[in-house]
This record gives sequence, structure tokens and C-alpha cells, in this order.
Amino acid sequence: MKTEYFNDDKLGRVLDELYRRGLNEIFMSIVLEAVKIYQLETSTVHLDSTSFHVHGDYHTDENKSEEYQEPKTIEITYGYSRDKRPDLKQFMMDLICTNDGDVPLWMRIGSGNESDQKQFVQAMKDFKNQLKFDSLMVADSALYTQENLQLLTNIRWLSRVPVRIKSAHKLLQEIDGEDLNRSQMKGYSYQKISKTYGVIEQRWLVVESQQRRESDLKSLEKKIQKERVEVDKKLRSLKSENFACQAETATRKLFKKFLSHEFKEINVQFVESKSKTDFPYKVQVKVGLRELKIELEKKRAGRFILATNVLDKMELT
Repeated sequence: MKTEYFNDDKLGRVLDELYRRGLNEIFMSIVLEAVKIYQLETSTVHLDSTSFHVHGDYHTDENKSEEYQEPKTIEITYGYSRDKRPDLKQFMMDLICTNDGDVPLWMRIGSGNESDQKQFVQAMKDFKNQLKFDSLMVADSALYTQENLQLLTNIRWLSRVPVRIKSAHKLLQEIDGEDLNRSQMKGYSYQKISKTYGVIEQRWLVVESQQRRESDLKSLEKKIQKERVEVDKKLRSLKSENFACQAETATRKLFKKFLSHEFKEINVQFVESKSKTDFPYKVQVKVGLRELKIELEKKRAGRFILATNVLDKMELT
């Protein structure tokens, strides 16, 4: 090998040829060989995405003159940054790995502003069509939307149910700790539930982690203390402020944003003044904790829900 063989033009030609041939196809041909040689177990695979930030301008095609136009591939742009660099443009990578050794089986590079909710379903379908593996697809809660689940009728999946779903949020607060079964895994307990969501019949597993519960309770206490500081600021401000006749309504609106504190008592008093004013009222407020809401949050601490469309209890225990 001579030094002149390793020049930019040679590297550029190789990259162009790889692009024309298709990087995903080349990658998958290597993957299939690895699976065969190392006898990798593919019954369960894991899907996730991440972002990679880049430096430089990366002008969009619209900003380039015709002589600088490039083949349309992905857009290097701003998006939700997993590596905590929202100031920089980025691109995305979707990756599917084996549960057996975390070996990458399938990958895809995407534009920097892509949404996991929209891309995960297509990634699962492409993986199944291209590699022909009938794997259980494990993904995080970005997968779990009604629209996505209805598109995955021929794919076996397991995901976490996002707490933003009302039925999930309510379930986590309603289950009594005494009704949970102790798991063989230390520090975990659970309860099994049959559920239909998005017209898809599922099995839900409500899980409580003791370690996560302790962490959640500490976080909740910090939030309450932090909010109390804000509440006290508002109370001091109210004490020195005059109001018109809608004093009570204005005060309630002012405090509506607080999650852990509420009014216990509001007194509106008329204040006589020598000077004529349109704001002759003062407000006295007593504030306390939302005890019921806080108790529900404590009950939900450390809990999460796993869901699957695999209904056979022997296939997935």
C-alpha cells in the first residue's frame, strides 16, 4: 500500500459507492452473518433512538444554489437533544439490538427533528420485513399511542405505558400496595391486569420498585418545599396589594398554578382611604397542602406499567 492511495478522492469515491449500494443493506448482510456465526438469540430485540450533535452551519437545500445541490438524504437541523446540546444541530439514529449481548441488528439514520412516536412503528415494520425475524419488539413509551398500536397488529411488542394516559394514571393511584404480589426480583412487586386500549387487547403489568419509590418520594418532598417558597412570595405580594371588587377571583386565578398547595380561607376586606381609589380592597389568604392530591402522588411513587399484545401467558410469563 502506498501513501497516495489513501487520499480524499479515494475515500470520497468509496463513500459514494457505499451510499449508492445502500448502507442499510450492507449493514444487514453483515448482521445476518454475525447471527449465523455466533448463533445469536433474536426472539427478543430492543428498539431505541438517540441524537448526535454536530458543529457547522449545515445549510438546508433551499438555501443552496443549484450548483451546490446534493442528493436528498437527511436534514441536519435542531431537535430534541438527548446529549444535552440544544444549541447545536443534530441527526438521529434508530437502533435495534439483540437482547442476547446487545448486538446491533438494524440501524437507520434520520433527520435531526424526527419524532420517536412517528418513527418507531416504521422501524419495527422495516426490521421485520428486511430481516424476517419474528422477534418480540421492546421499546419505550414513545411507541405507546393508540395510532401506533393499531398499526402493529402483526408485530409482537412490549412497551411502557405513559402516565399521561388517564386510565394508566388512575390505575397507578388506585391499586393498594397490599394487592401487589412480591416478585422473585428483589425490591419489586406487581399486579397483572387485562386491558383493552386503542381497540387492542393487551396484558398490563403494574410494577412497583422499592428503590424507585424511595427516590420518587424524596423528589416529591423537594417539589413541595420548592413550591412553598413560591407560595410565600405570592402571599407577601398579596399582603401589600390593593384590589378592585373582583379580589377573590383574581386571587384564586393567581394561585391556580400551584399543584401541592390550595386556599384554605380567603378574606376580602374593605379598606377606607382618604384618597379616592378604584382599588379599595385587601385580601387575606390562608394556604395549606392539597392533602388528598399529595397522598395520591405518594401512592403512585415508584410505580410504572408495562404492556404487551402477547396474550399467551406461557409465551411471555
